[in-house]
Amino acid sequence: MVDFALLHRSALAGARSGSFGASSTRARITLNALPEGHVLQVLAAHESGDLQTLIPQVGDGAPHAVRPYGPGQWFVVGDAPLSATEISGKAVLLAGKASIADQSHGRVRIGISGASVEAVLAKGTAVDLDRANFAIGHSAMTLIGHISALITRTGADSFEVMVLRGFAESLWDELVQMSLEFGLDAKTAD
Repeated sequence: MVDFALLHRSALAGARSGSFGASSTRARITLNALPEGHVLQVLAAHESGDLQTLIPQVGDGAPHAVRPYGPGQWFVVGDAPLSATEISGKAVLLAGKASIADQSHGRVRIGISGASVEAVLAKGTAVDLDRANFAIGHSAMTLIGHISALITRTGADSFEVMVLRGFAESLWDELVQMSLEFGLDAKTAD
C-alpha cells in the first residue's frame, strides 16, 4: 500500500473576493469565495414524518445553515470542515429517519451582495428573488445561465450561491459579467 497525502486546492483560488465598483455613485456588488467548510446533503427516509425540528440539530447553529431544496431534502452548510467522526456523530441524530452524504468535496459556496444584487441575479435565473417573495433564509434550486445552483437569501441584500465544484470558476466568471453594469470593475476581478 502506498501512503500519500491529499492536497486540497480551493476551487476559486484564482478568484479575488471583495467589493467591486468604479465609483461611489454606482451600485456596488461584492463577490466572496466562501470558506470550503462542510456541505452535508440530508435525505429523508420514506415515511420518516416531519423532520423540521430535527434537521437543524445537524447544523452548527449558524443562521441559514439548513437549506431545503426539495421534498425531504436539505443541505446543511458551515464554514468549518468536519471530520468523518463528526459527520458520523451527526448521522446518529437522524438514525432511521434520514441519511447524510458528505458533499463538502464537491460543492462550493459563493457570496454575492450589494444594493443591486437582485437585478444581477435576475440576469441569470428565472426565480423571483424579490424580498416579498423570497425571504431571508429561503432557498431555491435553479439554473444561473446554464449552471445548476442553489440560491439562498442570507440578508436583505445578500445571497449565497452553491454550485458543483467543477462549475465554480465558470459561475464566478458569469457573476462577474452579470455585475459589470452595476459597478463591477472588471480589472479588480482578475
